[in-house]
Amino acid sequence: MQTSANTFNNATEANTFDYQNRLEKEQNSGFDPQNPPKQELIDTCVHCGFCLATCPSYRVIGKEMDSPRGRIYLMDAINNKEASLDETTIQHFDSCLGCLACVSTCPSGVQYGKLIEATRPQIERNYPRNWWDKIVRSVIFNLFPYPNRLRPLLILLWVYQFFGFQKLVRATKLLPQISPRLAAMESILPKITLTSFRDKFPDIIPNQGKKRYRVGVILGCVQRLFFSPVNEATVRVLTANGCEVVIPKSQGCCAALPAHQGQELQAKTLAKKMIDSFAETEVDAIIINAAGCGHTLKEYGHILQDDPEYKAKAEAFASKVKDAQEFLAEVGLTAELSPLTEGELTMVYQDACHLLHGQKISLQPRQLLREIPGVKLREPIDAALCCGSAGVYNMLQPEVADELGQQKVENLLNTGAKLIASANPGCSLQIVKHLNLQGKKMQLKHPMELLDYSIRGIKI
Repeated sequence: MQTSANTFNNATEANTFDYQNRLEKEQNSGFDPQNPPKQELIDTCVHCGFCLATCPSYRVIGKEMDSPRGRIYLMDAINNKEASLDETTIQHFDSCLGCLACVSTCPSGVQYGKLIEATRPQIERNYPRNWWDKIVRSVIFNLFPYPNRLRPLLILLWVYQFFGFQKLVRATKLLPQISPRLAAMESILPKITLTSFRDKFPDIIPNQGKKRYRVGVILGCVQRLFFSPVNEATVRVLTANGCEVVIPKSQGCCAALPAHQGQELQAKTLAKKMIDSFAETEVDAIIINAAGCGHTLKEYGHILQDDPEYKAKAEAFASKVKDAQEFLAEVGLTAELSPLTEGELTMVYQDACHLLHGQKISLQPRQLLREIPGVKLREPIDAALCCGSAGVYNMLQPEVADELGQQKVENLLNTGAKLIASANPGCSLQIVKHLNLQGKKMQLKHPMELLDYSIRGIKI
């Protein structure tokens, strides 16, 4: 009788434990009701597998769940409470670069971008990250989107570089052992110069020659501090081609960084501020020279779709956004162009993912570069494959990013070109890092810089 009683008690305890587990899983399973990935979008995936060959994370990691198809399986399972937002599933969503190569490849028209964009805010709301992850992400999201917070840091970074601390830190090779993520941040740090502190533009810059358009220019965050010569070149190219340029002082971050990482409230706040900055400018177009920023700016209507006050404003703003290369190819160059070198200049154009896959802009940059006398373009193998930068991905997932960066640089070098044209600051930092790691010296310039040199008759 005692044995029977023990058996009954053990079975009862096991059943209670199983019930508690199931109850806990049911409570923690599924997405919350606030804009989960839409089932009708999930159901458009026919699981054909075309996305696998073009997905950078799948090509590096090699696991089905680290592919777009696998992640859509997970979204479907979580929607149907067959899986949870836990450490096992989150790692597969975190491994996604958001490059949208799968969108370009998919024969069924699956809107994977909208699916992953809906999933990431769910993760940030419903999954408790570990303390170190929280610190790293907090630093990134409270620093990088705010140029005024970043600017004082430039002084410390200049001291760090000028007095040789950077060489010492890199020579010891201790930082990667202490924190791979901090090492990843340090490894892409560009050289801090006096131009890094110079981003003062007049509110209005007059056009040269006959006025053709009145355009606004967005300066960006990383772009304005670490790549200010690109902004200066962009303004000169626009004015040289008959554009009056308006640069509102109140503009801030475009919201790309928080939007791509699920920081929904921050993204909406920054988007509203950007819209308000250009509200009274009466411009024909709003120009951006950074690929990732441009993609997000064009998505303002989607980001603010649930905001009754800003929905229409966001759609009107987004309709005016043009990548600098897209705009110039559309309206045509009027300024005279001169050769950049005495002889032929072979260069390779690096396709930024959010320009190629997100905005479907590929031919326009090549068209503009070919207008420069003496330029010969070469095409790399796997031109559509992500370089591994992907906003802050190379800081949060450094191992995967490094393998992609190495592949990208090898493919660019194998073209035999003498110069790389890159239209996104993140891509440029990633490529320069891996050029240096491979001990290769190769010029890298933004297409707007090359057009500016050509217009001004500067040899490179």
